[in-house]
Amino acid sequence: MLADADLHIHSRYSKAVSKAMTIANLAYHARFKGLGIVGTGDILNPAWERELLESAERVDEGTYERNGVRFLLTAEVEDSRRVHHVLIFPSIESVREMREVLKAHSRDIETEGRPRLNLSAAEIADLAGEFGVLIGPAHAFTPWTSLYKEYDSLKEAYDGAKIHFLELGLSADSEMADMIKAHHRLTYLSNSDAHSPMPHRLGREFNRFDVKDATFEEVRKAILKRGGRRIVLNAGLDPRLGKYHLTACSRCYAKYSPREARVLKWKCPKCGGRIKKGVRDRILELADTDERPKDRPPYLRLAPLAEIISMVIGKGVETKAVKRVWELFLREFGSEIGVLVDVSVEALARINEDVAKAVWAYRTGSLIVIPGGGGKYGEIRLPEEIKNADITELGSLEVEVPEDEERPRQRVITEFLKYAK
Repeated sequence: MLADADLHIHSRYSKAVSKAMTIANLAYHARFKGLGIVGTGDILNPAWERELLESAERVDEGTYERNGVRFLLTAEVEDSRRVHHVLIFPSIESVREMREVLKAHSRDIETEGRPRLNLSAAEIADLAGEFGVLIGPAHAFTPWTSLYKEYDSLKEAYDGAKIHFLELGLSADSEMADMIKAHHRLTYLSNSDAHSPMPHRLGREFNRFDVKDATFEEVRKAILKRGGRRIVLNAGLDPRLGKYHLTACSRCYAKYSPREARVLKWKCPKCGGRIKKGVRDRILELADTDERPKDRPPYLRLAPLAEIISMVIGKGVETKAVKRVWELFLREFGSEIGVLVDVSVEALARINEDVAKAVWAYRTGSLIVIPGGGGKYGEIRLPEEIKNADITELGSLEVEVPEDEERPRQRVITEFLKYAK
C-alpha cells in the first residue's frame, strides 16, 4: 500500500503554535489533505501524551488512530548548540523511559513541546539508540537551529553516533542534499514542521511510503530500506520558495552573493540589517559530489492547493473565494494530495481549467520562480504561454522559463511513475 505521511509537526504546547493543534483537528484536516500518517510531534510533553491517549485508539505499541488517520509518536528536541533533531519512537513506553532520562538534562521537558536539552547531538543520538528511537537532523540546512548552521558535516555533529534519516526542510530538496556524499546512505524525509492544522500548512511537505500497513514498524523498515519497504516519493515546496534559499538581508531582503556578503561583513549597506547566508550557498560550500544514489526516490516540487488557487485567482490564501474553489476540488477528488499528484490534468480542468494548468506547471517544473531569502518567501508566476494554452495542448507545450541555476528541469511525475513500478 502507498501511504502519505507528514512526520514532523508541533502541538499547541510548543511556542508560536496555533491553539487549534489538537489531535481531533489534526485527524480532521489530515483526511482532507490526503495524509494517512501524521507524526504526533511534541510527544515528550506529558500533557500532549495524555491528550493523544484520550483522543486516539491504540493500534500497536507505536501507532495510534483517530478517524482513519494513523499517528506515530514523534518529537523535536533542541541540543546544547541549538541544533534541532527529529525523534520517532517505537512505543509509548520508550517515550516515557527517554523522558525520565532527559529530565536530568532539561529544565522545560515537562512544560515545552520542543524541549531544550543540555546534551550534544551525539549524546542525544546515543540515547535514542538505547531506546530504539529513530533520529535524524531536523530541517538540516536552514540558517537557524539546524545541523549545517553549526557544523560542516554529519561526522562533526554526531561523532560516529548512528542516525537514520535526514530531514530536508522547506528550503532544500533531495537533489540539493545529494550534493554532499555523506548523505547518500541516508533516507530523506520531507515534512511540514506545521504549526497549524490548516491544509496549506499540514502536509505542505510529505513522504509517500510503500508499506504493508500504516504502522511504526512498517515506516521504520521503509526508513531503514528493509524488507522491500521504501519511500517512493518526497514532495514539498520548490526550495527556491523557501524563506532562506538565497543569501539576503533579513531586514530589507536585498540579495547578495556570498562573496559580496563577506566583503560587507554580513551587514546590509542599504538598511544596516544582518545578511543571512542562504541554504543554496551553504550547500554549495559543502558540496563534494555530482553523483546521486540510484535508489533515491524523486522529489516533486509543489505547493499547497490553496496557494496555487490563490496565485491563479489573485485572492488571499485564506479568503472565501479561495476556499470555495478548494472545496470544489476536494468534493470531487477526495484529497488535496490526490489533486496535486495523482489526478489527471484533464480531470482537474473539469473543475477549474486555470488551476489545472498551474498544477501541470508545478508537476513539470514550468513555473517562473522568484527565489526567497533573508526570511521572505519566494514568489511564483505562471508563464503566459501556459495561461493561453488549451488544456489539451499542455503535453506538447515547450515553455521558456528562466534557467534554473541549480538543476535542469525534470518531468518529475514521469520519473516517479517509472520509479514506483
